[in-house]
Amino acid sequence: MNYRNFISFEGIDACGKTTQIRLLMDRLHARGIHPVLVREPGGTAISEKIREILLDPQFKEMHSRTEILLYEAARAQLVHQKLIPLLEEGAYLIADRFFDSTTAYQGYGRGLDLEVVQVLNRFATSGLKPFRTFFLDISPEEAERRRKAAGTAKDRLESGGPEFFRWVREGFLQLCTEEKERFVRIDGEQPPEAVAEEIWHQVRQIWNIP
Repeated sequence: MNYRNFISFEGIDACGKTTQIRLLMDRLHARGIHPVLVREPGGTAISEKIREILLDPQFKEMHSRTEILLYEAARAQLVHQKLIPLLEEGAYLIADRFFDSTTAYQGYGRGLDLEVVQVLNRFATSGLKPFRTFFLDISPEEAERRRKAAGTAKDRLESGGPEFFRWVREGFLQLCTEEKERFVRIDGEQPPEAVAEEIWHQVRQIWNIP
């Protein structure tokens, strides 16, 4: 399933997704377009409970296989309870992360079998894919600099360390190569205004916005 009205944002932690999604939503609202915004993991009552477990720093002993199954469980609930019904109604949909994060984080970052990851992704989503995915690319070093500047506490995933995030970034870059038509790689280390302009140009074309 591939709906033109469904786009997603990806990237390593601190890449600027939240800022760019907010800027895009503001522009869309100004033109009378009101997309539904969802985040992963989360978006439903069940998925949000799973999110709490996944990001809680106290669960350092969580096995990578447990981790991926929890992500897929949260995603399956979101897709079937919310996303598919919304898309079938014709709603515009923006996802702050989707299954590509699982491929990058659990597949490349944790080193799980990529074929197994792909099977689990397809099972959880019933084959649902974003029409376009924006990958905001920054280095792990820049990500760490941003986190320190913000002074925010790290969640369980953010505590993975530089080497982990280098593998995650490589995973996203590999996905950009494999799915050139779907992925749009954007230099996330540009000024936020420049990043926003690139995204806006693309979204206007995808959604035929004058």
